[in-house]
Amino acid sequence: MVVDEKQLTEDILRLAATDVRRCMQCGRCSADCAAALNMDLLPHRVVWELNNGHASELLAAESPWKCLSCMACEERCPRGVSPARIMEALRLLQIRQQGKNKLAAESLEHYPSDMPQQLLVAAFRKYNK
Repeated sequence: MVVDEKQLTEDILRLAATDVRRCMQCGRCSADCAAALNMDLLPHRVVWELNNGHASELLAAESPWKCLSCMACEERCPRGVSPARIMEALRLLQIRQQGKNKLAAESLEHYPSDMPQQLLVAAFRKYNK
């Protein structure tokens, strides 16, 4: 199976919705990360790898699964980059590659009628691609 690094990188960037080009590699995100001791790639390194188009290396890493999603990295970033969003995008892309985590329009008929529409739209956007 040939891995298209450029396409993988674009998919991760689209899912993460954060501008990794703004990162100046100061390391504040990694310094404040509660799970950093258990990660194979620290948050600033994840951003660097993505910025340099090494998406397959990120998909092979354990760091996305060790991330606590506490968003401390995003809070500490002086440039507004969110490594936590990248970690979530990596988890989601791995799950999607396994053929799971899909939401079909037909499954929406089982939800209560009083459920907020914003929730349904957000779930459909997240799980439909």
